[in-house]
Amino acid sequence: MSAQTPAQMLMVQGCTSDAGKSTVVAALCRWLLRQGLQVAPFKPQNMALNSAVTSDGGEIGRAQAAQAAACRIAPHTDMNPVLLKPNSDVGAQVIIQGHAIGNMDALDYHAYKSTARAAVLESFARLRAQYQAVIVEGAGSPAEINLRANDIANMGFAEAVDCPVIIVADIDRGGVFAHLVGTLALLSESEQARVKGFVINRFRGDIALLQSGLDWLEERTGKPVLGVLPYLHGLQLEAEDGISREVVPVPSAAQPLRVIAPVMPRISNHTDFDALRSHPQVDFRFIGPDQEIPACDLIVLPGSKAVRADLAFLRAQGWEAAIARHLRYGGKLIGICGGFQMLGQTLSDPQGIEGAAGDSAGLGWLAMRTTLLPHKQLRNVAGKLSWCDAAFSGYEIHAGVSEGPALARPVAQIGELNDGALSEDGLVLGTYVHGIFDQPAACDALLAWAGLVAPRSPDLAAQREASIERLADTIADYMDTDKLMAILKHSVEQAA
Repeated sequence: MSAQTPAQMLMVQGCTSDAGKSTVVAALCRWLLRQGLQVAPFKPQNMALNSAVTSDGGEIGRAQAAQAAACRIAPHTDMNPVLLKPNSDVGAQVIIQGHAIGNMDALDYHAYKSTARAAVLESFARLRAQYQAVIVEGAGSPAEINLRANDIANMGFAEAVDCPVIIVADIDRGGVFAHLVGTLALLSESEQARVKGFVINRFRGDIALLQSGLDWLEERTGKPVLGVLPYLHGLQLEAEDGISREVVPVPSAAQPLRVIAPVMPRISNHTDFDALRSHPQVDFRFIGPDQEIPACDLIVLPGSKAVRADLAFLRAQGWEAAIARHLRYGGKLIGICGGFQMLGQTLSDPQGIEGAAGDSAGLGWLAMRTTLLPHKQLRNVAGKLSWCDAAFSGYEIHAGVSEGPALARPVAQIGELNDGALSEDGLVLGTYVHGIFDQPAACDALLAWAGLVAPRSPDLAAQREASIERLADTIADYMDTDKLMAILKHSVEQAA
C-alpha cells in the first residue's frame, strides 16, 4: 500500500452498550496485525471514567489504549478525540484531543458538537494517513433516536467518512434477533445500506441449534451473519467503563487475603483492581450501595471523578464508621488517586472543578490537605516503592495538589520525586499512581504489607497479551474472514 493510499476502515457498532464492541475491535486489530497490516483503533466519542495517558501527554478512554496494545503501538490522543467523563447525572468533563476544555451539561455539549465533530474528523484523517487499516468503535447504539441529531459517535460519523459498518449483538443478554432486526429497522436507508453484516457475540451452546435463526435473520434483513463468537471465560482485558460482569474466580489459596473496594457513583479507573480480581491468593469483592463492609484484611478506596460528592456518598452509606472500625482492629487501608485525597484532613474545590465550589472534611487518616485546581496532571510514571525497592509503572490522572506533613513519609519514589503517603502507624497508605498493583513485584510488596504470607502475584501484562491472542484466534476460527477482508478492501475502493 502506498503512502498516498488512505487506510482501509471498518466501524464496529453495537445494539446496546456492553454488546462487546471494544472486545471485537481489539480482536480485529490483532487479527489484522497478524495479516501484516499496520492497524490502529479509533473511537470518535467515548463516555467513560476509565482513562489512560497517551504517548503525546493526553488522555483517552482506557479501552482505546488496550486496543492500541492489540495493534502493538503506543496509544495516541487521535485514537479517541472526544472523551466525556461524567461528574454528575447531567454533566461531564469534556476532553478534546487529550485535554480537558471544561465541564458541560448535556444541552451545552449538544450545542458544542459541531466543534467536537471537527476534532473527530481531523484525528481520523491523521490516522488514515499513517496506518493501513483503522478499526472504529461506535458508542452505545446507533438506534438511540434522541441522539441522532448531529451524531458523531455512530452513524453520523460513518456517513461523514463513508465507512462500512458491522453490528454486534450480545446473545447472552437474550433477544438477539430482536436487537439486530430492531436496530437495523431504526436506521435510515443510507445507514442500512452501510451495514455490511452482523456479529453475534458471547454464544454458548451448540451452533446447530442457532442455525435456523441465523438463516431467518439473513433472509429477513438481506445482511450476512459474519460470525458467531463464543463466550470466552477468563479474558483479562481492561473494561471500557462499567465494572466487568465476568465472575471473579475463587482464590486457590487456603487462606486468601480478603480485599474489598467500595463502589461510589463516580468511581474511576477501577481497572486498578484487575490484578487483585484475578489474583489466586486474593478474595476480592466490590461493595456496592446499601451493602455493609464485611470483615476483611484490606480496604482500597478507588479513584473518583467527583471526590467530594463520592466522599459524601461514602459517609451516607455508613462506610466511614466501618472503615474506622476496620483500622482499630489492625486492618489496612489504601487510597488511590481520589481515594488518596479522601484520606486527608480537608478537600477543597474553590473553583468548582468537579462540582459545586466548596470544602469538605476528609477522613482524617493522613495529615494532609488537597486543593483541586484546573490544570490536570497527566503522565506515565515508573518508580520503586519506598520501603522495599519493588519496581512499578503506572500513570497519574488528577487535578488535585496535596500538601502536608504526611507526604514526608512517601510510598514511592518516581525519579527525583516522591509519591503518596504512609501513616505513622503503618496502617494507611495513599498514592496518586493508577496501576500500582499491575507489576508482580509491587503487587507482592503491597499485599505482603497488607498481611498476605508469601505472595506470588501473576504477570498481568502477560495475561492481557494472552487474552488478546485468544481474541485474534476467535476471529480466525469463527468469523468469515474472506468477507471481512472484502469489506475492508471495498472501503478503500469506494474512497478512490
